[in-house]
Amino acid sequence: MNKFKQLAYPYMIWSVLMLLFPMLLILLYSLMTNGNTIVNFQLTLDNYVKFFTDKDFLLILWRSLTIAVKTTIICLLLGYPLAFFISRCTKKMQTTLILLITLPTWINMLVRTYAWIGILSSDGIVATILGFLGFKNVELLYTEGAVLLGMVYNFLPFMILQINTSLTKMDKSLLEAASDLGADKVQTFLRVIFPLSLPGVVSGITLVFLPAVSSFFIPKLLGGGQYFLIGNVIENQFITVGEWSFGSAISVIMAVIMMLLMFLVRKVDTKNGTKEDK
Repeated sequence: MNKFKQLAYPYMIWSVLMLLFPMLLILLYSLMTNGNTIVNFQLTLDNYVKFFTDKDFLLILWRSLTIAVKTTIICLLLGYPLAFFISRCTKKMQTTLILLITLPTWINMLVRTYAWIGILSSDGIVATILGFLGFKNVELLYTEGAVLLGMVYNFLPFMILQINTSLTKMDKSLLEAASDLGADKVQTFLRVIFPLSLPGVVSGITLVFLPAVSSFFIPKLLGGGQYFLIGNVIENQFITVGEWSFGSAISVIMAVIMMLLMFLVRKVDTKNGTKEDK
């Protein structure tokens, strides 16, 4: 047992250096006024006060949370039926379909998002088709819809894969038992399949919501700089404005919000699991 503990030490050191230390550094910067150094500084909460007393920043935060929730809901509504269909296919077909879903993720996300600029532009394929149908001068690019489309496109595979894993691992004898007890397909889905797939749903929600709420290059490219989210604000504070302290404070606020939301999601999942056990 001691040998196994010793093997874990390098990973623990790596976690501290790559995860814990940067977070502590960001927290420290958030409590400093801009221009102070780590050697000579005074702790202050001015950066947090500045964020929560500025209506513009609160509006951007609300917009970021709203579009992240929309992205998550759309990915769930699209991803669950697709994952359910894949889980009912043969093993060979499942492998092929999963490959087709994951194939786009082999390409860098930035490149894939750039491709949507050409597709949604005024002379792109979508605008051309809409023009033939009589819808002329339709603004597709640099809108909230374009940002939402880009997020759903990039994050949908994470939802499908997580739900499909739960559905594939499900004990098929439970479905046979439900059928023997007289349950129809709808009852079997609502009382057996969906509750047992909730761990995959929760994991999918986590993997979609977290990157969606903090995304900055998707709204920057598909929103054209006109649709500002909280990730863009953080990037702007660090790179353009140079206010690292305020940018760090916003990062800490977002980290706390995301941890609280994920805690609530896990809490709901735990309660549902407890009810099913009973």
